[in-house]
Amino acid sequence: MSNETIVTAAMLAIGDELLSGRTKDKNIGHLADVLLLAGIDLKEVRIVADDEDAIVTALNALRGQYDYVFTSGGIGPTHDDITADAIAKAFGVPCEHDAEAMRLMGEMYAWREMEFTEARQRMARMPVGSKHIANPVSTAPGFNIGNVYVMAGVPQVFQAMLDNVIPTLRTGAHILSTAISCPYGEGEIGTPLGLIQKAHPDTSIGSYPRYVGQFFSTEIVVRGRSAELVENVAAEVRAMIETIRQSKAKENQSAEA
Repeated sequence: MSNETIVTAAMLAIGDELLSGRTKDKNIGHLADVLLLAGIDLKEVRIVADDEDAIVTALNALRGQYDYVFTSGGIGPTHDDITADAIAKAFGVPCEHDAEAMRLMGEMYAWREMEFTEARQRMARMPVGSKHIANPVSTAPGFNIGNVYVMAGVPQVFQAMLDNVIPTLRTGAHILSTAISCPYGEGEIGTPLGLIQKAHPDTSIGSYPRYVGQFFSTEIVVRGRSAELVENVAAEVRAMIETIRQSKAKENQSAEA
């Protein structure tokens, strides 16, 4: 793999409870952190309701645009857990009880002396041709079909499944970053900072405002795939800050004169 390879990903979070605010998503941030460390660029996140057509439409849009798509939610035992059916529809294949998933879950429920009910058997359904994503927390597997990785919505299970997925993926060039503290607010740095960004389209410059007491300040973060480029742009940002400082000093001197 070339160090210049760029690998992209998207996330599709599924569930009425996310859109209603009843459940606060914890999986998006975790996925972003893990993919960043792996050298995979998370480019887009969509949240859709438990609606088959909405899931199919969003999934088909994302899987055609990015190298990988990760989904969370909707593979449980209840009537509104329709993700497996929607994924199957998107790929144009049947959704059936997977024999190995049935075996794994059947053994687990037998060991726990619990009935392997029809509702619980729903968690063994997946599109024909899928590969398992192991679930070390609660046994019921997620699945992978094409470039789509379908995982549970429960954060502990999602994270455990993701740990099993990441080592199997192609990864790309890592993003490097450096942070610069700026004592001025975004209103003062916006124009010159925008000019620096325009001059260096191969980098990403983020500004994050802070307000302490009665004073605004900003943390500026420069991101890129080349250490030399990141440092060069950071030097320009520092020079911009110094130019603003000198300008303010002259203004103060003139006011006092």
